[in-house]
Amino acid sequence: MGIRSFLPGRLGFGSAPLGNMYRAIPEEEALATVETAWNEGIRYFDTAPFYGAGLSEIRLGQVLGSKPRDEFVLSTKVGRLISDETEDPADRDLGEKGGLFEHGRPNKIVYDYSADGTHRSIDDSLKRLNTDRLDFVWVHDISQDFWGDRWLEAFDQARTGAFPILQDLRDQGVIKGWGLGVNRVEPIELTLGLQEAQPDGSVLAGRYTLLDHERALQRLMPTAAEQGVDIVIGGPYNSGVTAGGTHFEYQQASPAIVDKVKRITALAEQHGVSVKAAALQFSLAHPAAAVAIPGSSHPSHVAEDLAAVNEPIPAAFWTALRENELIAPNAPVPTE
Repeated sequence: MGIRSFLPGRLGFGSAPLGNMYRAIPEEEALATVETAWNEGIRYFDTAPFYGAGLSEIRLGQVLGSKPRDEFVLSTKVGRLISDETEDPADRDLGEKGGLFEHGRPNKIVYDYSADGTHRSIDDSLKRLNTDRLDFVWVHDISQDFWGDRWLEAFDQARTGAFPILQDLRDQGVIKGWGLGVNRVEPIELTLGLQEAQPDGSVLAGRYTLLDHERALQRLMPTAAEQGVDIVIGGPYNSGVTAGGTHFEYQQASPAIVDKVKRITALAEQHGVSVKAAALQFSLAHPAAAVAIPGSSHPSHVAEDLAAVNEPIPAAFWTALRENELIAPNAPVPTE
């Protein structure tokens, strides 16, 4: 098990913003961002049907469809089908994520974690992505932030539907690996405890970050490392608040989060460190973390991410974070 042997580096491209997350991104800007990522050497791209009701996959496919398929790694997600019917994107029930993709395509989004739905989702994604194969497939959002108290029902639907299909595809060599794509720790922990399911990795968004890592650090990350199940770090900037933005977990950051970022920023300035670099490198420092996939919506952001992952950070900075109780005392840091 594990996916890191297939990954071409420790920095990938998260394409949720290409689905017009938060704003209507001009087509030329979106395509230029993907092209820049390619030109800068990024070769792992992650997407999902949910991102703008297929818009992210379509835009990604427009660029990657002209690239040599053997030179990049591609992942998408299952659990939602994109219908030809239309609806008002602003009225979609997105749980805690509100109107996240209200600027996306108007196509109706239908939840479906069944075996048939999984096959259909993959077939549809291949067409939108303009490709003949996928490398990794993640089961999307079987977690509390979308399902609330009913999340275990959604998990059970995926356990009996999507899980065995993806495991069979992996065993047949059709895909290289599978797992979950979620914003909560508990579904991945539950999957790691199943006897019949053997995921190769999972995308964990926003839960092993500079601002929020205690729960994942306690059990999930050590168990994943022990079992050889690699964690893809999604949302390393927690929706942008540690990269100069104002959002935390898809909403306006609370005063407590803003204050925490200010405290981290003050220490970063004292040590000549950018907060973006600190956030990205912290998430990657754990042995279970295989790759980070920050989202990019503008060509300049790609260069910033590459600079952040390579920026030298003195050990004294991490010591200061620990002394000020801004990171867990037992959290791995890059210099150790």
